[in-house]
Amino acid sequence: MAFANLQKVLISDSLDPCCWKILQDGELQVVEKQNLSKEELITELQDCEGLIVRSATKLTTDVINAAEKLQVVGRASTDVHNVDLEAATRKGILVMNTPNENSLSAAELTCGMIMCQARQIPQATAAMKDGKWDKKFMGTELNGKILVILGLGRIGREVAVWMQSFGTKTEGYDPMVSPEVSASFGVQQLPLEEIWPLCDFITVHTPLMPSTTGLLNDSTFVLYKKGVCVVNCAHGRIVDEGALLQALQLGCAGAALYAFMEEPPWDHALVDHKNVNSYPLLDASTKAQSRCKEEIAVQFVDMVKGRALVGVMNAQALTSTFFLHTKPWISMAEAVGTLMRAWAGSPKGTIQVVTQGLSLKNAGNCLSPVVTVGLLKDSSNHADVNLVNAKLLVKEAGLNVTTSHNPTVPGEQGCGEGFLSVALASAPYQAVGFVQGTTPVLQALNGAAFRLEVPLHRGLPLLLFQAQPSNPTMLPTMIGLLAEAGVQLLSYQTSVVSNGDTWHVMDLFLVFTPGKSHENHVAKLVLHGAP
Repeated sequence: MAFANLQKVLISDSLDPCCWKILQDGELQVVEKQNLSKEELITELQDCEGLIVRSATKLTTDVINAAEKLQVVGRASTDVHNVDLEAATRKGILVMNTPNENSLSAAELTCGMIMCQARQIPQATAAMKDGKWDKKFMGTELNGKILVILGLGRIGREVAVWMQSFGTKTEGYDPMVSPEVSASFGVQQLPLEEIWPLCDFITVHTPLMPSTTGLLNDSTFVLYKKGVCVVNCAHGRIVDEGALLQALQLGCAGAALYAFMEEPPWDHALVDHKNVNSYPLLDASTKAQSRCKEEIAVQFVDMVKGRALVGVMNAQALTSTFFLHTKPWISMAEAVGTLMRAWAGSPKGTIQVVTQGLSLKNAGNCLSPVVTVGLLKDSSNHADVNLVNAKLLVKEAGLNVTTSHNPTVPGEQGCGEGFLSVALASAPYQAVGFVQGTTPVLQALNGAAFRLEVPLHRGLPLLLFQAQPSNPTMLPTMIGLLAEAGVQLLSYQTSVVSNGDTWHVMDLFLVFTPGKSHENHVAKLVLHGAP
C-alpha cells in the first residue's frame, strides 16, 4: 500500500499549532476545521486522503463509507475508541495512534494504581484527612504475586518490566505479540482460559474492539482466585462494570479504575465502593500530552516520505514494508500471489505460504498478507484490496492462508538468502521464488526449476504455459501468434523437464496497433503489478 499520493490532511480537533507546521513542512496540504457536524465532516473529507483527530470527532461507519478518498486516520492518543476500527479496516483505511509519547505516562500511572491497590494508600490518606490515626489498613506485598497483563504493547511491556522489580511474576496475553517477543521482556503468555485462575492482580491495556468489549465479565470473574485486584487503565467497556460490582461482593479484593463505560460515570455504585480506587482520565495528564499531538503529525510525514510507519492499529504487516531489506520480498510475495490467481483462476481452500532460510525466519507474518493482496487484487469483488483489509477479505473469499517456516535452504540452489513458496493445497499449483540482489525472481513452478531464474519485473506481462520440449515448431508458432496480436517477445526462459513437459515463460511487450485484435491465444497471461 503506497501513501505517495496522500496530499491533503484534515485536522478536525484541537491540536497544537506545531502539527500544522510539521505537516506543511512535509509538503502536505492542511485544512483545520473543528466542531464539524457529521454532514460537514463527510463534506470536508471528500477531497482529503488523511484525517487527524482526538476524541471529539466521531468517525462512524457512515462517515467512513462516505469518505471515498480517505486512506489514513491518525488519532493523537493511544486510544482509538472514537474510530470505527472494523469499518475502517474493511474499507482498507489505515488507522494509527501515537503509541510512544504518553505510553510511559500511562505505564507509570498503572504501576502507581497497582501500588495504591496493594497497600490501600488512598483509603489510609482519606482516613488521615478525616482526623483518624487508623492502622487497620492491611495491605499485601507485591513480591511473589502474579500480575496478569492483558495487552502487551508499549504500555503493557513497560508495566511488566517495572513491576518485575518488585519481585512480581508477570503473565500475559496478546494475540498480536509472539510468545518469543513477550518472553524477551519477562512475560509468559498463556491462553485466556488458563490465565484467569492465576491472577493476584490483573491489568488491562488492550484497545477497544469487538473481541475485547466485555473481556472481563461474569464468566471470567467466577474463574478468578479469591482476593484478586483488577486495574483498568484502558477503556471502560473492556470491563463489565455490573460484573465487577458483583465480583467485589463475592471475593474480589478491589479495583483501581480510571476508565468507565460512561465518562464521567453517572452510576456511582463502583466509585463509592470502599475497595475501589477511581480516578479521572490522568494517563496523559503530563507534558507527554502535548508531545503526542506533535507525534501524530511526525508519523504522517514519515509515512508519506517512506521513512517509517509506527502506531499501526489495523495492519501490522504494513510496518515491514518500510524496511529497506524487506521491500524486494514484499514485491516477491505480491507477484507470486498474482501468479497464483492467474494460474488457478479463483482459488479456493488452503493457500500454503512457506518461508525458507534463516533470513526469513520472522517474515512469514508479513509476507502472507502480501500474498493475499496478490491473490485478490484486480478481481471484480476486491478491487480495493490492500494490506489493511486483505486478511478480512481473504476469509470472505473462501481462502485459508497458512504460514510456516523451514530454516534450511536447499543447498543446490545456491542463492544463500531464502525462498518463498506459495502452493494451493487442493490442486497442483506451486510457485517458488527468491530475491536476487533487489530483484524478485521466479525459481520454479510445480517443482520444475528454471534453467535461468525469471525476473518478475513490475509492470511487464508474463506468459506461462507448458509444452513438450521436443516440439521444434512451438517457439516460431508462438512468436508468430504474438506478433499477429501486436505483442513483442522481450525474453524467453524454459524449465527442466517435469512430467514430460517443460514450463515456458515469456516476457512480453504489448504493442497496441489500431485495428489489431489482442486476443490471448495462449494458456495464461499474468500481469505482475500492472496498474
